[in-house]
Amino acid sequence: MQVTALGRTGAPVTVAGLGCGGFSRIGIDKGPGHAAGIVRSAYESGVNFFDTAYVYGTQEAVGRGLAGVSRDKYVLSSKFPYRSMDGRRLAPEDISRCLDESLRLLGTDYIDIWHIHALDAGDYEWAKSALLPVMHSARESGKIRFLGVTEQFAVDTSHEMLKLALPEALFDVVMAGYNILNPSAAKTVLPVAAANGTAVLCMFAVRSALHDPKQLRVDIGRILDAGQGGAGLSASSLDFIVGSGAARSLPEAAYRFCRHAPGITVTLTGTGNAEHLRENLAAINAPPLPEDVMRRLGELFGNVDCVSGQ
Repeated sequence: MQVTALGRTGAPVTVAGLGCGGFSRIGIDKGPGHAAGIVRSAYESGVNFFDTAYVYGTQEAVGRGLAGVSRDKYVLSSKFPYRSMDGRRLAPEDISRCLDESLRLLGTDYIDIWHIHALDAGDYEWAKSALLPVMHSARESGKIRFLGVTEQFAVDTSHEMLKLALPEALFDVVMAGYNILNPSAAKTVLPVAAANGTAVLCMFAVRSALHDPKQLRVDIGRILDAGQGGAGLSASSLDFIVGSGAARSLPEAAYRFCRHAPGITVTLTGTGNAEHLRENLAAINAPPLPEDVMRRLGELFGNVDCVSGQ
Protein backbone atom coordinates (compact mmCIF):
# COMPACT_ATOMS: atom_id res chain seq x y z
CA MET A 1 0.00 0.00 0.00
CA GLN A 2 1.38 3.39 -1.02
CA VAL A 3 2.18 5.87 1.75
CA THR A 4 2.15 9.67 1.76
CA ALA A 5 2.41 12.50 4.30
CA LEU A 6 -0.67 13.84 6.05
CA GLY A 7 -0.19 17.39 4.86
CA ARG A 8 1.82 19.72 7.06
CA THR A 9 1.53 17.30 10.01
CA GLY A 10 4.03 15.01 8.28
CA ALA A 11 2.35 11.89 9.69
CA PRO A 12 2.80 8.91 7.33
CA VAL A 13 -0.56 7.63 6.07
CA THR A 14 -1.63 5.16 3.43
CA VAL A 15 -3.27 6.66 0.35
CA ALA A 16 -6.26 4.40 1.02
CA GLY A 17 -8.20 4.73 4.25
CA LEU A 18 -11.04 2.66 5.65
CA GLY A 19 -14.19 4.75 6.01
CA CYS A 20 -16.29 3.30 8.81
CA GLY A 21 -19.49 5.22 8.07
CA GLY A 22 -21.44 5.66 4.85
CA PHE A 23 -24.08 3.14 3.86
CA SER A 24 -22.07 0.07 4.85
CA ARG A 25 -20.69 1.18 8.22
CA ILE A 26 -18.19 -1.69 7.85
CA GLY A 27 -21.03 -4.20 8.10
CA ILE A 28 -22.01 -3.29 11.65
CA ASP A 29 -25.52 -4.56 10.93
CA LYS A 30 -23.99 -8.06 10.86
CA GLY A 31 -22.62 -7.57 14.34
CA PRO A 32 -19.64 -5.84 15.94
CA GLY A 33 -17.46 -8.91 15.45
CA HIS A 34 -17.99 -8.84 11.69
CA ALA A 35 -17.28 -5.10 11.56
CA ALA A 36 -14.14 -5.55 13.65
CA GLY A 37 -13.05 -8.23 11.17
CA ILE A 38 -13.34 -5.76 8.28
CA VAL A 39 -11.13 -3.33 10.20
CA ARG A 40 -8.56 -6.03 10.86
CA SER A 41 -8.66 -7.12 7.20
CA ALA A 42 -7.94 -3.55 6.12
CA TYR A 43 -5.00 -3.32 8.52
CA GLU A 44 -3.61 -6.67 7.39
CA SER A 45 -3.94 -5.46 3.78
CA GLY A 46 -1.60 -2.57 4.57
CA VAL A 47 -4.07 0.20 5.47
CA ASN A 48 -3.00 2.38 8.39
CA PHE A 49 -5.75 5.05 8.22
CA PHE A 50 -9.17 4.51 9.82
CA ASP A 51 -11.98 7.07 9.84
CA THR A 52 -15.01 6.80 12.09
CA ALA A 53 -17.32 9.14 14.03
CA TYR A 54 -19.24 9.44 17.28
CA VAL A 55 -22.56 9.08 15.44
CA TYR A 56 -21.62 6.09 13.25
CA GLY A 57 -21.90 3.47 15.94
CA THR A 58 -18.67 1.86 14.72
CA GLN A 59 -16.06 3.24 17.10
CA GLU A 60 -16.12 0.18 19.35
CA ALA A 61 -15.75 -2.14 16.34
CA VAL A 62 -12.77 -0.09 15.14
CA GLY A 63 -11.19 -0.40 18.55
CA ARG A 64 -11.79 -4.16 18.61
CA GLY A 65 -10.40 -4.58 15.12
CA LEU A 66 -7.17 -2.81 16.05
CA ALA A 67 -6.80 -4.35 19.50
CA GLY A 68 -3.27 -5.59 20.06
CA VAL A 69 -1.80 -3.46 17.27
CA SER A 70 0.87 -1.05 18.43
CA ARG A 71 -0.74 2.40 18.60
CA ASP A 72 1.98 4.02 16.52
CA LYS A 73 1.17 1.71 13.59
CA TYR A 74 -2.14 3.32 12.63
CA VAL A 75 -3.82 6.72 12.38
CA LEU A 76 -7.31 7.25 13.86
CA SER A 77 -9.67 9.88 12.51
CA SER A 78 -12.95 10.53 14.32
CA LYS A 79 -15.59 13.23 14.47
CA PHE A 80 -17.91 14.84 16.98
CA PRO A 81 -21.42 16.21 16.37
CA TYR A 82 -21.94 19.83 17.32
CA ARG A 83 -25.72 19.68 17.41
CA SER A 84 -28.09 17.45 19.35
CA MET A 85 -30.77 15.36 17.65
CA ASP A 86 -33.26 18.19 18.14
CA GLY A 87 -30.92 20.69 16.46
CA ARG A 88 -29.60 22.37 19.60
CA ARG A 89 -25.97 23.50 19.51
CA LEU A 90 -24.00 21.45 22.03
CA ALA A 91 -22.20 23.06 24.92
CA PRO A 92 -18.41 22.66 25.30
CA GLU A 93 -18.85 20.19 28.16
CA ASP A 94 -21.11 18.03 25.96
CA ILE A 95 -18.43 17.92 23.25
CA SER A 96 -15.74 17.05 25.78
CA ARG A 97 -17.91 14.16 26.96
CA CYS A 98 -18.19 12.99 23.34
CA LEU A 99 -14.42 12.90 23.13
CA ASP A 100 -14.03 10.90 26.33
CA GLU A 101 -16.65 8.43 25.17
CA SER A 102 -14.93 8.09 21.78
CA LEU A 103 -11.61 7.37 23.47
CA ARG A 104 -13.23 4.71 25.64
CA LEU A 105 -14.95 2.99 22.71
CA LEU A 106 -11.86 3.13 20.52
CA GLY A 107 -9.72 1.76 23.32
CA THR A 108 -7.05 4.41 22.96
CA ASP A 109 -5.53 7.31 24.87
CA TYR A 110 -5.64 9.66 21.91
CA ILE A 111 -7.27 10.28 18.53
CA ASP A 112 -4.96 11.47 15.78
CA ILE A 113 -7.49 13.66 13.95
CA TRP A 114 -10.63 14.96 15.68
CA HIS A 115 -13.08 16.64 13.31
CA ILE A 116 -16.08 18.88 13.65
CA HIS A 117 -18.59 16.65 11.90
CA ALA A 118 -20.52 17.99 8.88
CA LEU A 119 -20.10 21.68 9.64
CA ASP A 120 -22.59 23.96 7.92
CA ALA A 121 -21.26 27.13 6.31
CA GLY A 122 -23.75 29.15 8.36
CA ASP A 123 -22.22 27.80 11.57
CA TYR A 124 -18.60 28.38 10.62
CA GLU A 125 -18.04 31.67 12.46
CA TRP A 126 -19.75 30.32 15.58
CA ALA A 127 -17.64 27.17 15.40
CA LYS A 128 -14.44 29.21 15.42
CA SER A 129 -15.37 30.89 18.68
CA ALA A 130 -17.20 28.03 20.40
CA LEU A 131 -15.63 24.79 19.16
CA LEU A 132 -11.99 25.57 18.40
CA PRO A 133 -11.18 26.35 22.05
CA VAL A 134 -12.50 22.90 23.03
CA MET A 135 -10.39 21.29 20.33
CA HIS A 136 -7.27 23.25 21.31
CA SER A 137 -7.77 22.20 24.93
CA ALA A 138 -8.09 18.56 23.88
CA ARG A 139 -4.88 18.84 21.90
CA GLU A 140 -3.03 20.45 24.79
CA SER A 141 -4.14 17.63 27.09
CA GLY A 142 -2.86 15.00 24.63
CA LYS A 143 -6.27 13.54 23.83
CA ILE A 144 -5.98 14.51 20.16
CA ARG A 145 -3.09 15.36 17.85
CA PHE A 146 -4.60 17.29 14.94
CA LEU A 147 -7.67 19.42 14.24
CA GLY A 148 -10.07 18.57 11.44
CA VAL A 149 -13.39 19.55 9.92
CA THR A 150 -15.71 17.79 7.48
CA GLU A 151 -18.23 19.27 5.09
CA GLN A 152 -21.83 18.22 4.37
CA PHE A 153 -21.18 17.26 0.75
CA ALA A 154 -24.62 15.72 0.25
CA VAL A 155 -26.11 19.22 0.54
CA ASP A 156 -23.03 21.47 0.27
CA THR A 157 -22.04 20.26 -3.18
CA SER A 158 -20.22 23.51 -4.00
CA HIS A 159 -18.06 23.43 -0.83
CA GLU A 160 -19.28 26.70 0.70
CA MET A 161 -18.05 25.79 4.20
CA LEU A 162 -14.58 24.81 3.04
CA LYS A 163 -14.32 27.97 0.96
CA LEU A 164 -14.55 29.81 4.29
CA ALA A 165 -12.35 27.48 6.31
CA LEU A 166 -9.40 26.65 4.08
CA PRO A 167 -7.97 30.14 3.52
CA GLU A 168 -7.72 30.60 7.30
CA ALA A 169 -5.77 27.34 7.73
CA LEU A 170 -7.18 26.74 11.21
CA PHE A 171 -7.51 22.99 10.61
CA ASP A 172 -4.73 20.53 9.88
CA VAL A 173 -7.04 18.18 7.97
CA VAL A 174 -10.33 18.57 6.10
CA MET A 175 -12.70 16.04 4.60
CA ALA A 176 -14.19 16.95 1.23
CA GLY A 177 -16.49 15.33 -1.28
CA TYR A 178 -14.95 14.67 -4.68
CA ASN A 179 -15.81 12.26 -7.47
CA ILE A 180 -16.14 11.82 -11.23
CA LEU A 181 -19.59 13.44 -11.32
CA ASN A 182 -18.65 16.46 -9.20
CA PRO A 183 -14.94 17.29 -9.33
CA SER A 184 -15.49 20.93 -8.34
CA ALA A 185 -13.17 20.58 -5.35
CA ALA A 186 -10.30 20.53 -7.84
CA LYS A 187 -11.00 24.21 -8.49
CA THR A 188 -12.08 25.52 -5.10
CA VAL A 189 -10.72 23.20 -2.39
CA LEU A 190 -7.65 21.26 -3.42
CA PRO A 191 -5.44 24.15 -4.62
CA VAL A 192 -6.00 26.14 -1.42
CA ALA A 193 -5.40 23.08 0.75
CA ALA A 194 -2.19 22.28 -1.10
CA ALA A 195 -0.95 25.86 -0.76
CA ASN A 196 -1.26 25.89 3.04
CA GLY A 197 -0.36 22.25 3.66
CA THR A 198 -3.79 21.11 4.75
CA ALA A 199 -4.36 17.40 4.26
CA VAL A 200 -7.53 16.41 2.38
CA LEU A 201 -9.48 13.24 3.02
CA CYS A 202 -11.63 12.32 0.03
CA MET A 203 -15.15 11.06 0.73
CA PHE A 204 -17.91 10.21 -1.77
CA ALA A 205 -15.43 8.70 -4.22
CA VAL A 206 -18.05 6.02 -4.93
CA ARG A 207 -21.62 6.47 -3.82
CA SER A 208 -24.90 5.23 -5.29
CA ALA A 209 -24.66 6.94 -8.68
CA LEU A 210 -21.38 5.24 -9.54
CA HIS A 211 -22.61 1.69 -8.99
CA ASP A 212 -26.39 2.03 -9.49
CA PRO A 213 -27.46 2.86 -13.09
CA LYS A 214 -30.84 4.14 -11.87
CA GLN A 215 -29.25 6.70 -9.55
CA LEU A 216 -26.73 7.65 -12.23
CA ARG A 217 -29.60 8.52 -14.57
CA VAL A 218 -31.14 10.67 -11.84
CA ASP A 219 -27.91 12.57 -11.23
CA ILE A 220 -27.17 13.03 -14.92
CA GLY A 221 -30.66 14.49 -15.21
CA ARG A 222 -29.91 16.93 -12.41
CA ILE A 223 -26.69 17.98 -14.07
CA LEU A 224 -28.45 18.56 -17.37
CA ASP A 225 -31.27 20.49 -15.69
CA ALA A 226 -28.66 22.74 -14.08
CA GLY A 227 -27.00 23.33 -17.44
CA GLN A 228 -23.64 22.14 -16.09
CA GLY A 229 -22.99 19.10 -18.27
CA GLY A 230 -20.60 18.98 -21.20
CA ALA A 231 -21.61 18.45 -24.81
CA GLY A 232 -23.22 15.08 -25.42
CA LEU A 233 -23.70 14.20 -21.75
CA SER A 234 -26.18 11.36 -21.25
CA ALA A 235 -26.81 8.45 -18.90
CA SER A 236 -24.50 6.30 -21.02
CA SER A 237 -21.64 8.79 -21.18
CA LEU A 238 -19.49 6.84 -18.73
CA ASP A 239 -19.75 3.55 -20.60
CA PHE A 240 -16.62 4.38 -22.59
CA ILE A 241 -14.37 3.89 -19.56
CA VAL A 242 -14.99 0.17 -19.24
CA GLY A 243 -15.69 -0.23 -22.96
CA SER A 244 -12.23 1.09 -23.84
CA GLY A 245 -10.54 -1.18 -21.34
CA ALA A 246 -9.31 1.73 -19.24
CA ALA A 247 -10.82 0.12 -16.12
CA ARG A 248 -12.61 -3.10 -15.29
CA SER A 249 -15.53 -1.32 -13.64
CA LEU A 250 -16.86 2.17 -13.03
CA PRO A 251 -16.16 2.00 -9.26
CA GLU A 252 -12.54 1.05 -10.00
CA ALA A 253 -12.23 4.04 -12.32
CA ALA A 254 -13.85 6.27 -9.72
CA TYR A 255 -11.35 5.33 -7.03
CA ARG A 256 -8.41 5.85 -9.37
CA PHE A 257 -9.85 9.22 -10.42
CA CYS A 258 -9.84 10.40 -6.80
CA ARG A 259 -6.62 8.78 -5.65
CA HIS A 260 -4.50 10.60 -8.22
CA ALA A 261 -6.16 14.02 -7.98
CA PRO A 262 -3.48 16.58 -7.03
CA GLY A 263 -4.12 17.70 -3.47
CA ILE A 264 -5.97 14.63 -2.21
CA THR A 265 -4.10 12.89 0.61
CA VAL A 266 -6.24 9.87 1.56
CA THR A 267 -9.07 8.36 -0.45
CA LEU A 268 -11.62 6.68 1.79
CA THR A 269 -13.41 3.46 0.93
CA GLY A 270 -16.16 1.83 2.95
CA THR A 271 -17.60 -1.68 2.78
CA GLY A 272 -18.86 -4.50 4.94
CA ASN A 273 -17.45 -7.19 2.66
CA ALA A 274 -13.83 -8.35 2.84
CA GLU A 275 -13.55 -9.28 -0.84
CA HIS A 276 -15.06 -5.95 -1.87
CA LEU A 277 -12.55 -4.24 0.40
CA ARG A 278 -9.64 -5.94 -1.35
CA GLU A 279 -10.99 -4.87 -4.76
CA ASN A 280 -11.36 -1.27 -3.63
CA LEU A 281 -7.88 -1.14 -2.12
CA ALA A 282 -6.40 -2.55 -5.32
CA ALA A 283 -8.19 0.18 -7.30
CA ILE A 284 -6.87 2.95 -5.05
CA ASN A 285 -3.37 1.51 -5.31
CA ALA A 286 -3.59 1.31 -9.14
CA PRO A 287 -2.09 3.79 -11.65
CA PRO A 288 -3.93 6.93 -12.84
CA LEU A 289 -6.58 6.69 -15.53
CA PRO A 290 -5.29 7.28 -19.09
CA GLU A 291 -4.95 10.91 -20.14
CA ASP A 292 -7.61 10.63 -22.85
CA VAL A 293 -10.10 9.30 -20.30
CA MET A 294 -9.32 12.12 -17.90
CA ARG A 295 -9.65 14.67 -20.66
CA ARG A 296 -13.08 13.35 -21.68
CA LEU A 297 -14.28 13.29 -18.07
CA GLY A 298 -13.20 16.91 -17.73
CA GLU A 299 -15.21 17.82 -20.82
CA LEU A 300 -18.31 16.08 -19.47
CA PHE A 301 -18.21 17.01 -15.77
CA GLY A 302 -15.61 19.76 -15.34
CA ASN A 303 -18.23 22.42 -14.60
CA VAL A 304 -20.46 20.37 -12.29
CA ASP A 305 -21.04 21.31 -8.67
CA CYS A 306 -24.74 20.44 -8.24
CA VAL A 307 -24.71 16.73 -7.33
CA SER A 308 -22.91 14.55 -4.81
CA GLY A 309 -23.46 11.09 -6.29
CA GLN A 310 -25.28 10.08 -3.12
